[in-house]
Amino acid sequence: MSYLENIGKKSKKAFEDLKTIKHEKIKKVLESYNKSLLINKQKIIRENKSDIKNVKRNNLVDRLILNDKRIDGIRHSINEIANFKNPIGRVLESWKRPNKLNIKKVATPIGVIGVIYESRPNVTADVAALCLKSGNCSILRGGSEAINSNKILANLFREALQQNKINKNCVQFIENKDRKIVDNLLSKMSNYIDVIVPRGGKGLISKVQKFSNVHVIGHLEGLCHIFIDKSANLSMAKKIIINAKMRRTSICGAVETLLIEEKALKTHAKEIINTLIESGCEVRVDDKINKLFKNKLKSAKEKDWKTEYLDAIISIKTVKNVSDGVEHILKYGTMHTDSIITNNSKNAEIFLNGVNSSIAMHNVSTQFADGGEFGFGGEIGISTNKLPPRGPVGINQLMSYKYIVSGKGIIRP
Repeated sequence: MSYLENIGKKSKKAFEDLKTIKHEKIKKVLESYNKSLLINKQKIIRENKSDIKNVKRNNLVDRLILNDKRIDGIRHSINEIANFKNPIGRVLESWKRPNKLNIKKVATPIGVIGVIYESRPNVTADVAALCLKSGNCSILRGGSEAINSNKILANLFREALQQNKINKNCVQFIENKDRKIVDNLLSKMSNYIDVIVPRGGKGLISKVQKFSNVHVIGHLEGLCHIFIDKSANLSMAKKIIINAKMRRTSICGAVETLLIEEKALKTHAKEIINTLIESGCEVRVDDKINKLFKNKLKSAKEKDWKTEYLDAIISIKTVKNVSDGVEHILKYGTMHTDSIITNNSKNAEIFLNGVNSSIAMHNVSTQFADGGEFGFGGEIGISTNKLPPRGPVGINQLMSYKYIVSGKGIIRP
């Protein structure tokens, strides 16, 4: 039996064991893990520092770093997940047929979830907790750049499972850094893994979507847009745009392209762009906007409308009206998160109905594209699939369902 098959077999067994565990015990595991994160905080930071030493790309450091604040953030997330209502066995729908057949649609765990991710070690803790809370087992394969951080977070979780007398293989972390492991995980594990969730760059996610022989939940890119019209409150618009771009530039909910209605150029464009520049953001603009700045700004190219920068860079384009803005998003967007800033209810309706985004927003920063902010108890990722789950994938979205049919000796004529 191969290394991966052994992991898969253990996960399948652990999933069957997990079906018999009461929800209160799952909550205790998460509470134990939360305490362990606090007790072992300095050990986690030390392991994380050993990962950071080997990082060669500066834009990876923000994603990789674990400090007091971020570990406290992980603990807050674990606490939210622990206190989330039990999703297992929840009745989604129920009805009675004329022949007295009783039918219930009931939420059930999916099974074994394989998660392949890069850089962010907090994913290890969040995903393990979300999967366990929803009655699922997880097989985790993090990036080699965060191997030490991921290992300690996963091992502490497995210890918390053991302390509460639950099969520790409900969570398994693949320590083997061989890249062929990912290929085999995608192509040879369909007997053991029910769903694959990729989290990372475009290269990783496109590979997973192309080669996986099990269902994939995920998004290729987070090319998020904000459209602003003349009716928008300028002060509010500036706050939203700065937050959407600069709060954290490396997350998938960061805005990458700003679309400004032509009528708003003279009233809004200069102040917004100057505020972005003052905030340390590089702007790349079209010719109409550049004329307002005497052609002193960097010109946007066609590729800029297609680029997820994940950096302090934003492309800015003039559009005729809201419909033109929607058309741009339909052409260049990635069905992730798009927002309109307007006080015009008709424009808001056209935008929200017109874009095909998994998350469409009105007068809200795109950085709210987050399962925790949605009250989902965290998220395993954001799905831009047309089929469900769509948008932030939290605890309730990590469920399947079954139909339970009951009656009193009913037979079909």
